[in-house]
Amino acid sequence: MSKGNYLGEFEQVVLLATARLADEAYGMSIRREIEEATGRKSSIGAIYATLDRLEAKTFLESRMGEATPKRGGRPKRYFRLSPAGTRALLASRRTMDRLWDGLELEPE
Repeated sequence: MSKGNYLGEFEQVVLLATARLADEAYGMSIRREIEEATGRKSSIGAIYATLDRLEAKTFLESRMGEATPKRGGRPKRYFRLSPAGTRALLASRRTMDRLWDGLELEPE
């Protein structure tokens, strides 16, 4: 994986949460999914900055949903993994699997 395609830990978490949510992946739902799955609290600003960066890397695609009265007439921006994002996640997993293979750590 080239440096430009390297995924940081939080980027991986955001991509995985997006994949898990499928058609319901938007900023707040991604934030909730991350918190429920990891116990990690993240600001919505950090989520959107990461989503924008991943979209710029072509790992995510976004679309605007319908405007709703509940959101003051503003539409939600939905995200989904692109084929490049799927490949990047799988490559990252293979790298980690190779590094973990045969390694046995004992807690201190």
